[in-house]
Amino acid sequence: MTDLTRCAWPGTDPLYVAYHDEEWGVPERDSRALYEKLMLDGFQAGLSWITILRKRENFRAAFQGFQPEIVATFGPADVDRLLGDAGIIRHRGKIEGAIASAKAYLAMEERGESFSDYLWQFTGGRVIQNSWSDMKQVPTETPESRAMSKSLKQNGFKFCGPTICYAFMQAVGMVNDHMSHCYRHGELI
Repeated sequence: MTDLTRCAWPGTDPLYVAYHDEEWGVPERDSRALYEKLMLDGFQAGLSWITILRKRENFRAAFQGFQPEIVATFGPADVDRLLGDAGIIRHRGKIEGAIASAKAYLAMEERGESFSDYLWQFTGGRVIQNSWSDMKQVPTETPESRAMSKSLKQNGFKFCGPTICYAFMQAVGMVNDHMSHCYRHGELI
């Protein structure tokens, strides 16, 4: 697989290359998986994605598989437990934000709203196909990510600014931002 032309950002790190090749930009429609990814993108704020990727399994264990029904029940003892867990990012605001977001997720569900449908509405339910030839062309936010961020915040979600939302949209395949020369770009059209 080393002879394939890829986006430059994963470099040669095997974990990052596998993430690029197998996950990044693949359209995700599962609500729980989307919640997990949005939470991880929130934890990534101010850090590199590879840091989160290396800790992802620890996050999954610490947050009970990112099951919103479980995370929403976390209380002060759980926050303290998570703050003591060196396997994750120990940031009180981000931890409490993930708990608040789980409660917001469940409130949407109780209203009969699908989290997946809710998120995909910002792209009209389709993948936005971009064709960038240089990473410098890729925006850090878009009108869609700004609208998503505003709506998520209004619904009680935390750590979901427009830049986080755009990174999330890229990762879960709402936009195809693989470089036009990357072999994955054409596969995901």
